[in-house]
Amino acid sequence: MPAPTSAESLVLHAVRRHTQAENPSSFLALNSGNEIFTDPAADGVIIYRHTGRFLVQLGGPFAAADSYGALLDRFAAHARALGLGLVGVQLQRADAERYAQKGFTVNQIGASWAVRLPDFTLRGTKFMQLRNKISRALRNGLQVSEVDADQWQDRLREIDGAWLATKGEAPRALEFLVGQLGGPAQTHRRLFLGTIEDRPVGYISYSPVYGSRAGWMHDLSRRIPDGSPGLMEAINAHAIEVFRSEGEEWLHFGFTPFTGLDEDLELPGHSPSFHWLMRFLWEHGEQLYPAKSQLAYKEKWAPELRIPEYVAFDGEASLAGFAHIFRACNAF
Repeated sequence: MPAPTSAESLVLHAVRRHTQAENPSSFLALNSGNEIFTDPAADGVIIYRHTGRFLVQLGGPFAAADSYGALLDRFAAHARALGLGLVGVQLQRADAERYAQKGFTVNQIGASWAVRLPDFTLRGTKFMQLRNKISRALRNGLQVSEVDADQWQDRLREIDGAWLATKGEAPRALEFLVGQLGGPAQTHRRLFLGTIEDRPVGYISYSPVYGSRAGWMHDLSRRIPDGSPGLMEAINAHAIEVFRSEGEEWLHFGFTPFTGLDEDLELPGHSPSFHWLMRFLWEHGEQLYPAKSQLAYKEKWAPELRIPEYVAFDGEASLAGFAHIFRACNAF
């Protein structure tokens, strides 16, 4: 495993230490391909990608409370000096309020979901269908174990290739707002692999979550297209039992755009037209992002916590800024 660079150490320190915004996706800041904005006078970092005419920011500043506002101001000034637009995505509520105070147009863009683990059980009628799917996968020979990703790289790529081949012509693997495997940050992630007759058939990667709802985030997941029903459910159920045995408190299911929308969660000054667009994409936006199927999987686990997530535009909400979020994610 390569030794972390000083930049990676800086980012890891920031997302571990500065958790006031309680962002369950903060570990995505360590993805390769991200850019880092810092200021000598501020304690913290801003993570972003330069995409076309925009800087697309992940979450709010991962910064000390007394540096947060100044770091955001300097980053916004940096974008303006370059003649670029600025849009931030996956802001938490505390971030959203700070951005709105600074004149950004802030709207809810979706939500993330979480299950509290100490009292979690799959017993009861509401989990009957889920138990049946898991049982079917196990009857078909599925075995689940935690593995070292570096030792399985070639086989994981086979799963990735088979999965990506089902996504139509010229498919693209998403980046930025989803996790990745490999690189110096891999030592902090956990990987659970499903095999049938020693053939890898699916995996789920979990990223650490910091703050008062610390635990793990169900992140990158892939499976072969012709595999047994219930593969991913069985892998996740196994991981849950491991996490519970270790005393972990929360399993987060990550951000899904267009879900959990609630007009009561919008902030003063939000864009009504952008709120309408998010509602429209929930109903009709499957070609852009399969939000309904993603939410259906998460709801199988009866998450008890819905965490609203926001987008912030420096200026008015714009379709161009919104589109560049998906461009930063390699969606097109």
